[in-house]
Parts: sequence; structure tokens; C-alpha cells
Amino acid sequence: MEEVSVNLQPVVHNLNLPTVIKSTILPGDTVESLFIATQIGEIFYIRNGEIKTFLDIRSHIIELDGYDERGLLGLAFHPGFYYNGLFYIHYSVAGTDGPGALSDSFEPDPCDPSTLNLEWTNRETQYSHINTIEEWGLQPDGRPQKRRTLLRIRRPFTNHNGVNNLNFSPETGKLVFTDGDGGSGYDPFNLSQNNLEIAGKIIEIDVTIQTDTAPPVVTRFNELPEPIQATLSVMAKGVRNIPGISYQRFYNQYIKYVGNVGQDLVESIFSFVHYNPIPVTQLVQVASTESSLNEAGMINFGWRAWEGTFPTSILRDCAGDGSLDEKVMAYYKEAVKISTNRLSPLTEYFHQDPRTDKFEATALTGVQAYMGTRIPALTGTVVFSELSKKGNPDAPTRGTLAYTRYRPDGKLNDFSEIKTNDPFKSDAAYYVSLGTNMDQSKIYVGVYGSMKVTDYNQGTVFEVVASG
Repeated sequence: MEEVSVNLQPVVHNLNLPTVIKSTILPGDTVESLFIATQIGEIFYIRNGEIKTFLDIRSHIIELDGYDERGLLGLAFHPGFYYNGLFYIHYSVAGTDGPGALSDSFEPDPCDPSTLNLEWTNRETQYSHINTIEEWGLQPDGRPQKRRTLLRIRRPFTNHNGVNNLNFSPETGKLVFTDGDGGSGYDPFNLSQNNLEIAGKIIEIDVTIQTDTAPPVVTRFNELPEPIQATLSVMAKGVRNIPGISYQRFYNQYIKYVGNVGQDLVESIFSFVHYNPIPVTQLVQVASTESSLNEAGMINFGWRAWEGTFPTSILRDCAGDGSLDEKVMAYYKEAVKISTNRLSPLTEYFHQDPRTDKFEATALTGVQAYMGTRIPALTGTVVFSELSKKGNPDAPTRGTLAYTRYRPDGKLNDFSEIKTNDPFKSDAAYYVSLGTNMDQSKIYVGVYGSMKVTDYNQGTVFEVVASG
């Protein structure tokens, strides 16, 4: 891969942790504004260098605690936003704290079948919190107002809620919700492979369908009233945790890019063009009649049985040598069953990598197609962000950017780190989010100075620009 060098040009400082970065044109305006959503519940926009508050729902957001994966996690503007003022948000609701689905941390034991077949019981009481997807609109005076609730989802654990998880498809015009597997580790209840579970899926929502039914709080598709089921279809499953979806126009088709955050081994980026979304009404009907489902065309990323190209493994230190570890396959039978039905990654990068020209991973935080020309070496590529690459423990924490290219032959592709200037001096710099403008000609990266969302005002959004 070609070596690429860029500069990080600051756009705005002293933000709370930025979860979504994207742009749109406000009704009646003539230029794009850059919108930034923060995890604690603020949405700002920047126009001609001036930052203004668009929406503040901090009082609606669940109380966050140190390192936390809940909060305001999704923002998407309707394709007709300029004319209808509609936008959509996804967040964790204040006052919905629960005890969680398990009292202890979870790790599967291949020698103990009971750990491989856990069920999430007592869902009404044993849950962590509730997430909601809402439709808002601009009033005639330009102020946002909530219009309706699309979904309310009960979550088993605090983590794996996804981030940047609402985006409109330029292909279908539908709202795409990229949902994590519900949290903990290793997906204890295998929600991501169960077709009735909302968790661990990529879901299309037809927002043009209006229903008079208020959505109940649910965990499964069959708990939804049929009018709401009729607005939903599932385009992919086998998701662990996901930093959104990005679309790249390729002639008359769209390449879809998604990332799956890894467990212990690898961070994976997937790409696909063709898919066959399955209506939720069909999924529910098949389950109720116990008939078989033709899943041809529905994308399966393989989790929990597969982590990228590897069967999901438990890492254990080798006796007598702490510098070595053994990798024990956790879900061997599951891995075999879906081995031919899962999608292989476009590229992946590793938590441990002996190659000197590669960095070692912590967590993937963003995947975005770049179609600009100001950084020619990146034109037509897909850029991704890493939270904090491993390195010298005495040096300040640094995230990083990297890129790869689409391969129509489906083979695993290489990737290359993007060399950036370092404007952070001795400060920590976690790369927490990635975004673009409307035509994908610009890339933005959200950086935070702490892993704790409650360490406030340590965020900066940078534009990635050509060096020199």
C-alpha cells in the first residue's frame, strides 16, 4: 500500500466526547454546516467558523459513569432534510438503569456446555438500560421538536450499543440502524445470530411508513406490534459492535463498508455490494411456524463464532511463560455451522502483530469512504480510525488512521497506516470517531484526551488535510 502522510487541522476544541461527525445543509441555507454530537447529549453545528448549539438533550441521557459506551450515539439527517427538517437520534434514556443480565463477568468455557448455551431470562427486570430511536423535526422558527419514537430497546449490558449508528442509505432512502450485540464479552446469549433478536443486527427502517402505534420497550422483533414490524427489515447479522456504515458510489452501485470491533484478536472491516434484506414480518412468521428461512443474500459477519477470519478464541497465558499464550476455540461447533454462510472481511488488523510495519490494535472506532481529491493517494479508498494503538507504555496514548481499498474479488486486502503530524504534545489522544461531509470529499476525526466521558471538555475535531 502507498505511504500517505496527512496533517490534522483543528476545527473545534474543548468539546465533550464526539460520537457523530457529519454535515448537512440547513433549510433555507446555501452552504453545508458541520454537525457534531457528543456522548453526553449535545449537538453542535459549525457554519463559517462559528459554533452554535443545535440541540441539547443532556437531561434525556442516562447518567454516564467514567468509561461508558452509552449516551447519545446516533444522528442522521433525512435525505429531504433541507425541505422537511426531519432528523433522527439514538440515545440511552435517563432513569432506565437496571442491574444487568448477568451478575458476573462472562467467559465461555468449551469444557462446560452450560456456559455455551446461556439464555437471557427475566428480561423485564434483568437488563442494563433502554435505548431509543426518535424522529425530530424543525419547527417554523427553526427550533427542533420531537415528533415520534420509532423504537425502544432494552439492553442486557452497558456496552456494545454501537456508535454513529444511524445513517440514511443513498441506495434505498431508508434509515439504517447498526446495532451492537448487547454487550458483555463473547455475546453470552448469542443474540447476534438469533434472527428474532434486535441486538447484533443491521436494520433498515422505512421512515415513510407512519404508524399510530407507540412502540413498547422490547428486545425481540416478535414483541413489536405488526405495524412497526412492517417498517423494519434485517440486512445483516453477526455484529459484535459497530461504528456505523459508509456508502461509496461505484458507477451505478454502492459499496457498503462496516467495521466489527474485535474481542481479543482482530479488528475487521467488511465490504459488500449486493444483499437481500429480509422483512421482519417474515422473520417473525418463520419463527412462529418453526419453518426454515432462506437466508441467501442476508449478510452474516460471523460473530459470535467468528472474529474476522478467525474462529472466536479464548486467550490464556501459557503455564511457565507469561510472554506466551494459547488460543482455545470457544465456539467450535457454531463456527463450523456458519463457516460457509459468513462474509469474509475486506481487511483486518491485529491486537498482536509481529510485522514491524503494522500497528497493534485496541478498538476500531470509525470507517468512512473518501472520495475527495485533495489527498490524491486516498481517493476512492476507505479510511478507518483506531482508538489507541499499542506502543511504548511510557509514551502518551495515540490513536491512528489507516486505509485500504475495495477488492471486487472478495479476497483479504492489506492496509496501511496513515502518517499524521502530532499536534498533541504530551497529551493523550484517543481517536474516538470518524466522519465526512456530504459528498465524502473531506474526512474528520474526533479525538479525546481521556477514556472517561466524565472527564469533560477534552475533545477536538480535526479535518484530515494533505501534508505540505
